[in-house]
Amino acid sequence: MDNMAPNLRHLRAFCVVAAHQSISRASEEVFLSQPAITQAIAKIELALEVELFTRRTDGVFITEAGKLFLVRATRAQDFIRTGIEEARHSAQVRDGKGFDNLGQLVSGVQLRALIAIAKTGNFSLAAKRVGISQPSLYRAARDLERLSGMTLFRKTGQGIGLTAAAEVCARYAMLAFAELTQGYMEIKEYKGIDSGRIVIGTMPLARTYILPTAINRVLENRPGLQISVVDGRYEDLLHGLRYSEIDILIGALRNPPPIDDVAEEAIFEDELALIVRAGHPLTKKRKITIDELAGYPWITPREGSPTRNKFEELFSKRQLPLPEIVIEASSLVLIRGLLMETDRITILSAHQTRHEQEQGLLVQLPFDLSDTRRPIGLTTRQDWHPTTTQAELVETLRVAGRELT
Repeated sequence: MDNMAPNLRHLRAFCVVAAHQSISRASEEVFLSQPAITQAIAKIELALEVELFTRRTDGVFITEAGKLFLVRATRAQDFIRTGIEEARHSAQVRDGKGFDNLGQLVSGVQLRALIAIAKTGNFSLAAKRVGISQPSLYRAARDLERLSGMTLFRKTGQGIGLTAAAEVCARYAMLAFAELTQGYMEIKEYKGIDSGRIVIGTMPLARTYILPTAINRVLENRPGLQISVVDGRYEDLLHGLRYSEIDILIGALRNPPPIDDVAEEAIFEDELALIVRAGHPLTKKRKITIDELAGYPWITPREGSPTRNKFEELFSKRQLPLPEIVIEASSLVLIRGLLMETDRITILSAHQTRHEQEQGLLVQLPFDLSDTRRPIGLTTRQDWHPTTTQAELVETLRVAGRELT
């Protein structure tokens, strides 16, 4: 089964058969013949290589594997329906315009086309991404627009963009397909196949100890697991999380979260420190004044980040102008290289430079940065339902955080 373009009608048939334990009753509800439903279920079973139902003379009864997949198939359909409802509300679709039962009419190819257009902004590139001809993709996209009664696409200076309603629909479609992907992973786990993939979005703080420790421990038990780590700006990582391109985000929490569809969980608290190279002139002083700090060039995070705000507060609270900022950077490798060759100062988590301090390369200045404790932890989608493997990684991250504390 292609987890990016599932036959949604087959999925609906599977869910209705599971609910009624009857192919004949399902036939009446999804408007497919009994042989068609039997064939649809057989195709899903063939793709998953597992039996979803036990057939008996008194009906069809869902298997344990079927129960696992039913949870994911149901959630996927719920996401699609929610996306359509919210999109129609956003577009203020009038009664009688479009099909009210769009959730039962929309196809996987149509939703896949919508997602591809959102990512590429171009019908031709989107067609290549989906793996169909441009006329076929264009037709699928326009059919979705016609069925929905909404304007989904708009011309932009760069190509084709999505309307606000289409953005909502595309996001929920991605969540639905991600749910099915998790379902396929769970079926493999059920069959004893050590596989699966987890995508982790990480901010600088987590890369030094917590994340490497957790990854190594999980891979000891699940060597077949694929882990992808994505670095980036918080805003980009949050977008990836909300659009199901990232499973877990780890780093400094915003507290409260910037949007209500994500959940935060603190796993330890961290403090900021002023870091310089070993042998820096200020390391020879027992007490350092704010004026002395202002006399050196700095490396800081970009504007708007929590650490940058703390840096600015350090001087603004004392009604002093900000010192010279020549470089904004978040890469620890780059920052370390810059510090090692100059007398620059940076403000970082002491934990981030743990290895460099142990090796005697970098030093923490004896300057009290009061009120810089901040929660570090996990951000996930509110509606996230992790697989066993994903839940195991989350717990391993929690343990690593407690050990660090």
